[in-house]
Amino acid sequence: MAIADNNINDSRPVIRQLDEGAINRIAAGEVVERPASAVKELVENALDAGARRITIDIADGGKTLIRVTDDGCGIAGHDLALALSRHATSKIDGSDLLNIHTFGFRGEALPSLGAVGRLSIASRVPGAEAFQIKVEGGAMGKVRPVALNAGTVVTLGDLFYATPARLKFMRTDRAEAQAITDIIKRLAMAEPFVRFELRDISNDSPRTVFAAEAQTGDMFDALHGRLATVLGREFADNSLAIDAERDGLHLTGYAALPTYSRGSAVAQYLFVNGRPVRDKLLVGALRGAYFDFLSRDRHPAAALFLDCDPTLVDVNVHPAKSEVRFRDPALARGLIVSALRHALAGAGHRASSTVAGGVIEAMRPEGASVDAGAPRVYQMDRPSLGLRAAPYQTPQQTTGFAEMARDYSGQVAAPETVAESDPQDLPLGTARGQVHENYIIAQTATGMVIVDQHAAHERLVYEKLKRQMAENGVAAQALLIPEIVELSDGDCARLLELADDLARLGLGIEAFGGGAIAVRETPAILGEVNAEAMIKDILDELDDMGSSQTVQARIEAILSRVACHGSIRSGRWMRAEEMNALLREMEATPHSGQCNHGRPTYVELKLADIERLFGRT
Repeated sequence: MAIADNNINDSRPVIRQLDEGAINRIAAGEVVERPASAVKELVENALDAGARRITIDIADGGKTLIRVTDDGCGIAGHDLALALSRHATSKIDGSDLLNIHTFGFRGEALPSLGAVGRLSIASRVPGAEAFQIKVEGGAMGKVRPVALNAGTVVTLGDLFYATPARLKFMRTDRAEAQAITDIIKRLAMAEPFVRFELRDISNDSPRTVFAAEAQTGDMFDALHGRLATVLGREFADNSLAIDAERDGLHLTGYAALPTYSRGSAVAQYLFVNGRPVRDKLLVGALRGAYFDFLSRDRHPAAALFLDCDPTLVDVNVHPAKSEVRFRDPALARGLIVSALRHALAGAGHRASSTVAGGVIEAMRPEGASVDAGAPRVYQMDRPSLGLRAAPYQTPQQTTGFAEMARDYSGQVAAPETVAESDPQDLPLGTARGQVHENYIIAQTATGMVIVDQHAAHERLVYEKLKRQMAENGVAAQALLIPEIVELSDGDCARLLELADDLARLGLGIEAFGGGAIAVRETPAILGEVNAEAMIKDILDELDDMGSSQTVQARIEAILSRVACHGSIRSGRWMRAEEMNALLREMEATPHSGQCNHGRPTYVELKLADIERLFGRT
């Protein structure tokens, strides 16, 4: 008995043309992934229309209602029906798909939204009447007159009602609303001269979720003010202005100090020609600029804007337009790394102000009242009536200094006399003492500084070792027997493209035929290494970030350990001149504000902070 083969079928597949509604719903699956995607497309349309005031209303996380109101140029009544047709746009003429100067250009957003939801567009151009058009599930209505002062109002209701299966994959209302907020914040950073307002009108109880007023002044002032609104004043106060240009690429924005790092990459915002992007190349460049200052579990915070001629970057990579492709990726990456490192070097010994804030929060007065709500009364500035009436008596010394030395660690250093200037006028002041054989107490003109002597000196030694390595190069040790590593042809080709860069770091490789390479030299400072494992780590990093710093990271890790062992140890007494010499060297050395792992080397407390601790303010 013959067994039927299920893979054999007499009926041949039939090729058919999908109807317009099905085409729009399929396209909507790529363009409109979630409510936040719809908000992004509509707000970008408003920005392309020259709007200066944009209001976004949402309900139930955008699932039941999204309404975007703007004061842009509007859409003429006779163009409303055309605007809802696929691939109809006013932003390009189709002759050059690389010269893109607007957010949108595909002409897919509006027809896609109309195919999966209930869409209404009301618009008015200056000097003309206002008109409205509606489309539900792809079925377009007639253009009708409507009352509207100016601009455009786009209302999207019941998103994905025409494709109910998509609703099952939506997250909670709160999660979708948070995604919308994130989109609006990114667009607000890209357009600091535009007013944004996001309101949640669920349950007939409107509330403002996010608002950013239009900024004034020059570009950097406006951007600084907008970042303070979106990312917080702390980021704005602890970030460095970035302004660099190279071969047609212009990089601007703000990058935070290493000591203002985050536990994840949530505070990294990257823009290309004003467009928010999530690009692996740019993220890798940002990480590469900070990798010498942060441990692997910490991430930098930055808002960077890369502008260039539209022909130098391809934004037509994905329908969501969140990915870009540069004509010269190495140029873009090199500009970001060099600009950020130059800015960090220019910051010198500066550390973030949040370090002092953490110290203030950690300090609590002892003997707190049981009644936490009772106001604290301090009488340190005026003695009590009983004390003023009593005769002056010398207080009993219960514990002498000799006994205290056994329980506490402290050393008072006499301040040095400096003829040229008062040491207190210097950034890190003058040393006044040393406590617990590790912490230097220095007095400044406006407060005090606490320095971790071991961490500070470790960074100073580390920077000296890096300068020596940069001047003299990385010594390579030749392997007695070259190690052969079998790879795929593609991996082998990618690795050989980096051969010159790896050679400067002491790793010598060459082609060995087929898909193999020969490792002939390794960095001498690393000692005995597993060459095959190192090569595969480099390839993994190339796949992940588009670049590799594996070898350099290992070398600098060795230098860091050498610096740690060669620096001033905790528990060592230091003379006043030694402490002051350390402070002066910190002021003159870039990156001395953080140790090799990104932790602060000193904490500065302003006099106002100290007075607040003791209730004097």
